Amino acid sequence: MKEWKVLEARGVHAAYDGEDVVAGLGLVVRPGDFIGILGPNGSGKTSFLKALSRALRPREGVVLLGGEDIYSLPARQVARELAMVPQESQLAFGFTALEVVLMGRNPHLGRLQGAGPRDLEAARLAMERANVWHLADRPVTELSGGERQRVIIAQALAQETGLLLLDEPTQHLDINHQLSLLDLLSGMCGQGLAVIMVMHDVNLASQYCRQLIIMRRGREFARGTPTEVLTAPNLREVFGVGAIVTRHAVTEKPHVIFLPPSGEAAGAPGPRVHLVCGGASGASLMRELLEAGCYVSAGVLNLGDGDAEVGSALGLRMVTESPFSRVSPQAHAANLEVIRVSDAVVVSDLHVGPGNLVNLEAALQALRWGKRVYLLSLRSIEERDHTGGEATAIYRRLLEEGAVEMRDREALLSVVKAAAVAPGAGSGPRPAGSRE
Repeated sequence: MKEWKVLEARGVHAAYDGEDVVAGLGLVVRPGDFIGILGPNGSGKTSFLKALSRALRPREGVVLLGGEDIYSLPARQVARELAMVPQESQLAFGFTALEVVLMGRNPHLGRLQGAGPRDLEAARLAMERANVWHLADRPVTELSGGERQRVIIAQALAQETGLLLLDEPTQHLDINHQLSLLDLLSGMCGQGLAVIMVMHDVNLASQYCRQLIIMRRGREFARGTPTEVLTAPNLREVFGVGAIVTRHAVTEKPHVIFLPPSGEAAGAPGPRVHLVCGGASGASLMRELLEAGCYVSAGVLNLGDGDAEVGSALGLRMVTESPFSRVSPQAHAANLEVIRVSDAVVVSDLHVGPGNLVNLEAALQALRWGKRVYLLSLRSIEERDHTGGEATAIYRRLLEEGAVEMRDREALLSVVKAAAVAPGAGSGPRPAGSRE
């Protein structure tokens, strides 16, 4: 890999029609860097990349290439140091794929000089790396969007620069070619190439990028390693949705699961439903109840429990206990206070042991306060009772005192959403999908 000059941005502001779309960004790019830029639409990602590539002159600040203002350097000189793959490329003429890739050699040719054997070899190697050599003689106007994108990537590789700037290069590619491209670029970074890439897929960014920058409203919101940047609070703040961040089983990099917007966030006027769950038995119920328009709370949940992770990502009000601990009297009392202001209680088909038995007692207290209580029972309580029969006894008392046992999740969601719960509504006709 060729030696190349350091690229540095200092306090870059870029604007269209006098309005800043990039404000105060800085960056130093060194050999081997693989930097991903993330952010919602309109956050300034593409504009920042254009400023770095000499396509959008900063209104304020400077971009330096080898210590010199990139906008004071001849375009041909800059093109020998960095290559840009735009989001969309207009290839309206019937050039063959090989001819398009050979255009990437122009910065290395003299005026009126034609491509020679060295240039043809560079183009062939680039096309093989991008898996388009077999398309060499095909007109680009006959290629699919993904094939054209790979041809443009091959053109950039044929420039043989030390730095690649790519604006969402995987958007037209199928998953196989996405991974092939990112594997290729990652391997080239190991040989000294530097890559700056605008991306939308946070999990691909996590897997391949060594540094991430999250942008919001033209400014840097967060920067660091994927572990430092891809946190549930950051993702909620920037993208406006909940997320669960786990560790990928193979790569051990952060893996993000985005969650639908909550009913609470949408201003849902539905009933206040308290969910008694645990052991990941309530995760999907949380989402479904929110989507049904309910205001959802949950507890008592041990920190680190799967349901607690989902509830936190969704921004639910939760009553929690220390990891692997028995529900304390204090947590139980706090749980009762949340139940007191709820309209209904839903008990998932959770496993019940000595540590969380008191959560069933909380549901029993809810009945005695006149709350409607629903028991989702996809498995019998006997299968889930790890208390020597105490949980089964409380469960039967719940049924005796008016709790509604539901076999069907959809029926449960329908009934809860429709319920206009009033004091004293703990008993009454049993809905379809329930059983005595």
